[in-house]
Amino acid sequence: MDFRSDNTSTCAPEIMAAVQAANAGIASAYGADELTQRLDAAFSALFECEVAVFLVTTGTAANSIALASAVPPWGGVICHEEAHIACDECGAPEFYSGGAKLLLVRGENAKVAPAAVADMLARHTRSPHAVKPAALSISQTTERGAVYTRDELAALGATARAADLAFHVDGARFANAVAALSASPAQLSWKAGVDLLSFGATKNGAMSAEAIVAFDPARAEEIVRRRKRGGHLLSKGRYAAAQMLAYLESGLWLRLAARANNLAQRLGDAARPFLSAPVESNQVFIKPGNEDLARLRAGGALFYDWGGEDTGEARLVVSWNQAEAEVDAMCALLNTLR
Repeated sequence: MDFRSDNTSTCAPEIMAAVQAANAGIASAYGADELTQRLDAAFSALFECEVAVFLVTTGTAANSIALASAVPPWGGVICHEEAHIACDECGAPEFYSGGAKLLLVRGENAKVAPAAVADMLARHTRSPHAVKPAALSISQTTERGAVYTRDELAALGATARAADLAFHVDGARFANAVAALSASPAQLSWKAGVDLLSFGATKNGAMSAEAIVAFDPARAEEIVRRRKRGGHLLSKGRYAAAQMLAYLESGLWLRLAARANNLAQRLGDAARPFLSAPVESNQVFIKPGNEDLARLRAGGALFYDWGGEDTGEARLVVSWNQAEAEVDAMCALLNTLR
C-alpha cells in the first residue's frame, strides 16, 4: 500500500504510446519539430486565449524559470511558508533569479490570503533598503491538498494587480484542482489574473514533462532566454511534446486526476477522525499520533511523515493508477485505529 507520492506512479499507457509513436524518423531539434510546434495552439484552445508554452523536464525548473522571468535579483516573491518553492527546491528560485528573496506568509491549509499579501507589502516599502516585492506565487493545489476557488483566485489576482505583482501559480497538481472544481482552466488561471502557470503533468501520468504557460505572450522572450541559459531547452523536444499532447487532447489529464481525487475521498472518509486538513484533491493529511502511524506502517502502508517525525502527522497521496485494492486495504487498516 504505497501512498508516499504521486511521483512513484508509472507513465500512463496513452502517453507511453504517444512517445513510441513520436520515435520514428527524424525531426527538427530544439523545439522546431512538428509536435512542439502544436503546443501553443493546443494550450491556447485549452485556456481559451493565446498563450506561449515552454517545455521543461521538472517542476522545479518550471517554477524557477517562470519566477526568474518576472522577478529581478533585488526582488521578492510572496509565497506561503509551506510552498514547494520555499521548502522543496533547494533554493532554485533564488538561484535562477540571481538572488531574489522569498517572502513567506502563513495561512490555513497552506493557502495565501489577500490580507497576508497586503501585510507583506506593507512591511516592504520598496525603499532602496528593502527587497522589492515583484511576484505572488501560490500552489494549486496547495501543499496541504487544498484547492483555491475561483473567487479566492480572483481576489488574489486583484491584489497582485493593484500592487503591480506578477501572479504565478505552481500547478504541479493543477489537473487535480480543475477536476475538483466546477470551473474551466481559463477561469482558474488568466481570468482570475494569473500571469504565469507552471503546468504539471509528471505527477499525473506523464514520464517527465512540465510546461511554463505564459498568458501574456510578451513575456515569451525573457522565458526563452532563461530556459536556454538554465539548461532546459530540450534538443529532442518531440518526446516531451508528444506526452503533453496526449495528456491534453483527449481529456486524459482530467480523467486521471478525477480518479485520483475520488480514491482520495474514500481514504478521507475512512480517516475522518484523524484528518488534519480537508480532503479536496488527491492528498490526505492525517494526525493520529506516532503510535498509530507505526501501526499503519506495520500493516504494510507506506507514506511520509509530515512536519517532522515527532508531530504524529502524515500525508497520504493517491496516484492516478493507484490500485483500488490498495485503497480498500488502506481504508480497512485506517478503520482499525478507531
